[in-house]
Amino acid sequence: PAPPAAAPGGTNGQVAGRRPGERLRASPLVRRLAAEHGIDLTQVTGSGPGGRIIKADINDFPTGARPAPTAQPAAPTEDRKVAPPQPAAVPAGATKVEMPRIKRTTGKRMSESKQQIPHYYVTSTVDMAAAMAFREQVNASLTDSGVKVSVNDLIVKAAALALREHPNVNRSFVDGELYQHDRIDINIAIALEGGLIAPFVPAADEKSLGTIARLTKDLGRRAREGGLTPEEYQGGTFTISNLGMYDVDEFIAVINPPQVAILAVGSVQEVPVVRDGAVVPGQRMKLTLSADHRALDGAEVATFLQTVKRYLENPMLLALS
Repeated sequence: PAPPAAAPGGTNGQVAGRRPGERLRASPLVRRLAAEHGIDLTQVTGSGPGGRIIKADINDFPTGARPAPTAQPAAPTEDRKVAPPQPAAVPAGATKVEMPRIKRTTGKRMSESKQQIPHYYVTSTVDMAAAMAFREQVNASLTDSGVKVSVNDLIVKAAALALREHPNVNRSFVDGELYQHDRIDINIAIALEGGLIAPFVPAADEKSLGTIARLTKDLGRRAREGGLTPEEYQGGTFTISNLGMYDVDEFIAVINPPQVAILAVGSVQEVPVVRDGAVVPGQRMKLTLSADHRALDGAEVATFLQTVKRYLENPMLLALS
């Protein structure tokens, strides 16, 4: 249909009735004049070809002969009440199981950790042949003492010495600030029937392998018997979680806040490896460090893992340090 006839003076006196999203047709001159005089062109009906707004359509507005149309306030939307989230329906036939307090506490802390800490993960493979032979020699010499050095004890000592060389990994992140620890206290994750607990070996970098072995064995026994004091697990500066005894290749662990990293340890596995151009049996173990990206970048994590690897692949260093 033809556009309505223009009113005297060039304006047609009608408010535009455009559909939502319909293109506004106006010349550059009209757009400039509208911008200069605060005219809302979406409220003007054009009298040009195809409804195009021409200069005659807005002539009266700059002179004050007619009030310039302005944008109309959006119609108030009806208030919508947001329904509260509904709890998940309990599956038919399911029976509520009482959750142990330690599991509730661990679950709460780990949920907060994953929600608040930007985790990332770096994995390194360690040649454990020398470490396993070294462990066998050490245990042979400890026969009379009744103490056996475990693979985990070697890792605790190696990580502690690596933290001495890389103190940036031995920190805590609290309320947006980094704090450097002056001691290296290694938490050891221990699985209990009711959950997980992580007592720590204090000043692990200063202790011999035999002392670490005695301490970890005692902590594990008392953890399972419920004999730990709060001071023995409420603290620590770096955590090791070892699932190697469960034949696990590798895994990632959740950071124990406010610490900035946790080391996940897999099994020592016999695998074929290439040595001097020949395929021979080898022993390999994977270490994965979960790190807080607010405190550590990838290069820092990689160099720390390289140092742990160096100690484990040259195990005499563990005895000499």
